[in-house]
Amino acid sequence: MAEKSPNFNVKIGDEELKGRYSNLLRVTYTREEFFLDFINLVPPQGVVTARVVTSPGHLKRIVRALSSTLKRYEDAHGAILEAPEPSETEVN
Repeated sequence: MAEKSPNFNVKIGDEELKGRYSNLLRVTYTREEFFLDFINLVPPQGVVTARVVTSPGHLKRIVRALSSTLKRYEDAHGAILEAPEPSETEVN
């Protein structure tokens, strides 16, 4: 189920090109929008390094694209073991 990519140029600024590290994701929503807060958690505190705000319909497309990309990755490189969720005692 390959999607065709539209033909357009995408510019990326120097700051965005560096990327942001995240080891925690917080997802919240309202009726109109989803908020994805990418967090760098170094106990005892975390810092939001990036926030993505999107519509429910577009989030569904994002989830589908991530799922498809993850499947292609695992087909090429093998299954990824999911990291265990931190317990309450590990995150202060």
